[in-house]
Amino acid sequence: QVQLAESGGGLVQAGASLRLSCKASGTIYSNDFVGWFRQGPGKEREFVAAINWRLAKTFYADSVKGRFTISRDAAENTVYLQMNNLKLEDTAVYFCALSKSDYIDYRSSQYAYWGQGTQVTVSS
Repeated sequence: QVQLAESGGGLVQAGASLRLSCKASGTIYSNDFVGWFRQGPGKEREFVAAINWRLAKTFYADSVKGRFTISRDAAENTVYLQMNNLKLEDTAVYFCALSKSDYIDYRSSQYAYWGQGTQVTVSS
């Protein structure tokens, strides 16, 4: 059993940066993927980024490529999402999630463990 806890959200102006953290309690196995999803007002939950635990191979949604960076600190059991050049459309609740799949999957239904989410609000 894995529990995930996000932190680092907040209110920022467009163009600013934020770093989200996802602290995991429990064992993350080498083939697991840890991902970030977000859900904006009136929108469906969407994939943002994911990282394979063993290889640290990363995957991104097109909307955040070049602006967001996902990374992990295996010793701390923590995954980070560095968000630069934030835009109004990045406003959402950001969730950390863990998938036990052996391959990358962009569907939220394939992630069995979820955090409570952290709010990111980008203002003009």
